[in-house]
Amino acid sequence: MIPKIIPVILCGGTGQRLWPVSRATHPKQFHRLFGDLSPFQATVERVSGGMFATPIIVTGNDHRFLVADQLRLMNAKAKIVLEPLRRDSCAAIAAAAEIAARQDEDPLVLVLAADHAIPDIDGFLDHVRRGAKAAQAGRIVTFGIRPSEPATGYGYIQPGDELDGIEGVNSISAFVEKPDRETAERYVAEGYLWNSGNFLFRASDFLGELQRLAPDIAEPVRQSVDAATTDLDFLRLEPQHFADSRATSVDYAVMEKTGLAAVVPSDFGWSDIGSWNAVWAIAEKQDNGNAAIGHAVFQDSSNSFVHSSDTLTAVLGLDDVIVVSMRDTVLVAARDKSEDVKALVNNLAAAGREEVNEHKRVYRPWGDYEQVDAGHRYQVKRITVKPGGRLSLQSHRHRAEHWVVVTGTAKVTIDGEEFIVHENQSTFIPIGATHRLENPGKIPLEIIEVQSGSYLGEDDIIRYEDIYGRD
Repeated sequence: MIPKIIPVILCGGTGQRLWPVSRATHPKQFHRLFGDLSPFQATVERVSGGMFATPIIVTGNDHRFLVADQLRLMNAKAKIVLEPLRRDSCAAIAAAAEIAARQDEDPLVLVLAADHAIPDIDGFLDHVRRGAKAAQAGRIVTFGIRPSEPATGYGYIQPGDELDGIEGVNSISAFVEKPDRETAERYVAEGYLWNSGNFLFRASDFLGELQRLAPDIAEPVRQSVDAATTDLDFLRLEPQHFADSRATSVDYAVMEKTGLAAVVPSDFGWSDIGSWNAVWAIAEKQDNGNAAIGHAVFQDSSNSFVHSSDTLTAVLGLDDVIVVSMRDTVLVAARDKSEDVKALVNNLAAAGREEVNEHKRVYRPWGDYEQVDAGHRYQVKRITVKPGGRLSLQSHRHRAEHWVVVTGTAKVTIDGEEFIVHENQSTFIPIGATHRLENPGKIPLEIIEVQSGSYLGEDDIIRYEDIYGRD
């Protein structure tokens, strides 16, 4: 009998290749690219109930409230672990394995990326069951996807012989890096598998091999978990020891060196959603191979993709193109160049473009805000506060604010005085006044905020009290 499996969901990437939808403060795993769930939510749903225990989510400080909010929206429970800084996949997996090992007696651990698409859930679960038998026998298992094409964006695995007594699981002859086109074609012909980057193992087996092969990761991560602290609903890993761990992938540190590695050759549908071309490939197609998310029209065009968040986007007389239309940014690219979006984003970041990091709509633990208009000495925002949401008690040195309640009820504090502002009412916050906005109601509170003053930057905030633990 297979014991309960503890899922570990790695949720720390920035998804640069899916810019401008995916940005540093709100990356691709939290966007609804297909259907009603984000890739992160779909991953959580995939491992909910049945053979699975409560998942462990590993994410960064900047995304902790996004994770918590998306779990809340689907009524899901999880242990949320915060990395103090990025050290690549091995340290994150090591921390999760340490936590799992202290939670249960030598549990099976299933490591999944938060940003992969797996529409065939039954097929996925069947392959997990196969892998669990090998993991119980002491193997560190990965899932290799049978290629549908000679893709150059994935690493490959050369499977060896099938394991004795464990049907559907093979030894691993070699891991190989992302190939060029000609090499990829040869790999596909020779039966190599795509490396999905998902793993299944007994916690003790992984931690033992990590200690043997990479003690410079195992020891500092263990010490970081030992000194972890609880902050609200999050478990914060201790930063100094975690920073001492070597930054590298689990493939380099463990999988390419261990004698325990095994692979489940897998044929369930899978994509790492690693580019806009990958999104097009798995999206539902219209006539002539076109696909769209949002408002789009195609004429005399084929094999193209549009993602339009707000406006009607029309494509005329173009083939094999990607068009991503946002309020503040438009990307137009040849579909076969979609892997190069990451390099474009790096160039924009070097040029200091804020569009790399934030959307016009910015998410906060209490809700979100969106810039509606801006000009010399003024800015207009639409602010939404979740039921029970409470902004920090704060003041501004350089700006005054006017608040108009559009929907819901606002509880307002100004220089110690508390009062209620209803729909179609307004209030004024002078420069330097200590103030706070809260939503005491059961529906979202929406207000229009007009800022005026000599400086309107987000860093003009002095916080005196914050229920979310922000500085």
